[in-house]
Amino acid sequence: MPKSKRNKIVSLSKTKKKGKEHKESIVNSIREAAESYNSIYVFSFENMRNLKFKEFREQLKSTSRFFLGSNKVMQVALGRSASDEIRPGLYKVSKLLRGDAGLFLTNMPREEVESLFNKFEENDFARTGSIAAEKVELLEGPLDQFTHEMEPFLRKQGMPVRLNKGVVELVSDFVVCEEGKPLSPESARILRLLGIKMATFRLNLICRWSPENFELYKEGLDESDVE
Repeated sequence: MPKSKRNKIVSLSKTKKKGKEHKESIVNSIREAAESYNSIYVFSFENMRNLKFKEFREQLKSTSRFFLGSNKVMQVALGRSASDEIRPGLYKVSKLLRGDAGLFLTNMPREEVESLFNKFEENDFARTGSIAAEKVELLEGPLDQFTHEMEPFLRKQGMPVRLNKGVVELVSDFVVCEEGKPLSPESARILRLLGIKMATFRLNLICRWSPENFELYKEGLDESDVE
């Protein structure tokens, strides 16, 4: 009789070892890339959309490499101080790996990189917990964009609706979301049904390192932030 896999015991030491090996592999990959490319950028991201980012990465894979993940692991790879940096000045890059950030290593000219990142933008539907960019309010009356089959679902989302001769109708004004406030799951679903896209996936350059110089892009930062 074949052994059940359900009761298989996984040693905690094995999982720890595997995790350590994975981190070491990432560190080595970053260090190899840092020796191979002319420029290294730190970028931040807003409203990450994995599919769109994957397309962007594929577009640039012949000239560049991206790294996303643990900021701490990326910092270790580059060096967190002048004494352990792998190339002169890279500890400054490490200090800017904070929050939602990643590394972009490339041989592309600076002007081309700046143009690509500045133009990169993808509008999408906002997810639960996102901050509403504007107030959306539906006024009392018929909702012609919805079929009668949608009425029970809309009611479950908290909308005061009824069927009137087969037409979905709001019996009173309804605020879907308020500007500056987090979206509830119900609000996010309603906005999607209305076709309203409030989230914009952006990539923002923070700094650029090359063997010759180091420069900051983000406003409000100066050299004291990386020393």
